[in-house]
Amino acid sequence: MKENKYDDEKFFHQYSQMSRSMDGLKGAGEWHALQKILPDFQGKRVLDLGCGFGWHCQYAIEHGAVHALGIDLSHKMLEEATKRNNSPRIEYKCMAIEDFDYTLESYDIVISSLTFHYLESFPDICEKVRRCLTPGGTFVFSVEHPVFTAYGSQDWYYDEQGNILHWPVDRYFSEGKREAIFLGENVTKFHKTLTTYVNGLIQNGFEITGLVEPEPDKTLLDSIPGMRDELRRPMMLIISSIKK
Repeated sequence: MKENKYDDEKFFHQYSQMSRSMDGLKGAGEWHALQKILPDFQGKRVLDLGCGFGWHCQYAIEHGAVHALGIDLSHKMLEEATKRNNSPRIEYKCMAIEDFDYTLESYDIVISSLTFHYLESFPDICEKVRRCLTPGGTFVFSVEHPVFTAYGSQDWYYDEQGNILHWPVDRYFSEGKREAIFLGENVTKFHKTLTTYVNGLIQNGFEITGLVEPEPDKTLLDSIPGMRDELRRPMMLIISSIKK
């Protein structure tokens, strides 16, 4: 995730106009599903990898967490986080996820929202998260779904009139770098199969407790342009697990 597109002025402005940026968790199409599989935060220490504007850190604190640390590579993201989601019990650090010191058994919960598709190796992050979690600790994350990332362009196929025909899926088993267009800009992401996500957890000592391919929140289908098209293919994958 060391390509830091989010500190680019134009790109960040575009991101800031998204519903999930302006309205927080209620503006995120997958939040209704993610919220249901989050653990009890009461009295817990929380690590948020790729925290963005800090919405999940704030949610954790509001639901009883004693401390939340948000890690993000983008200075601009964390500037907004300190404005929108500030608390004496929240700490933000500007650094790459790969460079963080995952101190042994220092957190009870690790969460991450739509970040790991920017990282090349998922097993590596599983190993690090396992090290820093306490026994029985929870690891919950969302990523772009492998069906969404496989082809790479991350756009529909259209007919001559510009109507959506279908979503392209190709090179599914060829994991690795994809050059996608996101918010009108070229962005590097890393495609991984569902097998890689599931086995990455299992082989690093996690027990999977939930797996969701969330449909958009029905309350957002008509309020956000294009949201109804998200019913045609999975865009996101959410997995919850515990350290055995």
